[in-house]
Amino acid sequence: MKIKFKKKRLYINLILGLVWIGLGIFSLLEDESLRWTDYGYLLAGILYLGHYLYDLNNQYLTIENGTIRKNALYGFRKKIELNDINSIKKFAGDYTLKTETKELKINTEFIDEKSLVEFNEILKKLNLPEGKNAVC
Repeated sequence: MKIKFKKKRLYINLILGLVWIGLGIFSLLEDESLRWTDYGYLLAGILYLGHYLYDLNNQYLTIENGTIRKNALYGFRKKIELNDINSIKKFAGDYTLKTETKELKINTEFIDEKSLVEFNEILKKLNLPEGKNAVC
């Protein structure tokens, strides 16, 4: 199961990528002398489009085979076992899932409303003891 990003977040990366590429192409066509910044615009646009495509394919969270994985283009993918979660804390729109050795922070502002309902249901099914589960 994939917990999806809000479409707004995905579209912002797409629009920024297209704008930077458009600016780069315009800069290349208008200037008689080429500068490194002209290529920088194109590079920025390609990176934004790559980020958009990565997020579109992988989404924010993946829950499968008893694990929850936070997908990130940069850095390491963080992953924890659902059965190992000892506590869930909710503060300022973020969930913090804690095990004995790991901690995974999840920003709910990035999550699509329908996916957030599904995610909350999964967390409720963990049946953590009272006081340790702050899921509403």
